[in-house]
Amino acid sequence: MPIKLFSRRSFLTSGVAAIGLAALLPLPAFALTEAGARRLIDTVVGEINRVIASGQSEAAMIASFEQIFARYADVPVMARYALGADARRLSQSQMRAFTQAFQGYISRKYGRRFREFIGAQIVVNSARPIKSGYEIKGTAKLRGEAPFEVTFLVSDRSGRDLFFNLFIEGVNMLLTERTEIGALLDQRGGNIDQLIADLPRAG
Repeated sequence: MPIKLFSRRSFLTSGVAAIGLAALLPLPAFALTEAGARRLIDTVVGEINRVIASGQSEAAMIASFEQIFARYADVPVMARYALGADARRLSQSQMRAFTQAFQGYISRKYGRRFREFIGAQIVVNSARPIKSGYEIKGTAKLRGEAPFEVTFLVSDRSGRDLFFNLFIEGVNMLLTERTEIGALLDQRGGNIDQLIADLPRAG
């Protein structure tokens, strides 16, 4: 099924960062199955593709993408990881506010970019259990470019099957955002409330 992907050049080069993220998650309770993880990724890819092909305005597309992100991603885990060690100093209300702001930030940032990328065909090739759930590997074929690997990490730690990270050719999307969020926080002298207030204008 065709889907537009981020340019590989837009991602920061990184090592194997999944180990650090997996440490945030407990051992799976085995309610999540390989078939369930595969179904989730097929659904995510299909819904994103339908938004891209719909001809919606940019604003409508971003709103649709945020709905997809909220429905199928483990946003609280992703937001906490993006903050890194700074998450430990937040109050519960601050963490809730940041998580909501982060959801919108990611949706705007990647929603805008989805429109710019050429079509691709993604085929799910394999799934294997990992400490935090399942790793789903696929191949993406872009017109005019060599095929490359796309990997989703899926967990049911929140009570539902959700993805919590994405790798393209081994480059970690969430680690990239951790770097970006860290830089935004540093620019505000570590003021998390200011970051939360400014995120709606970032991305």
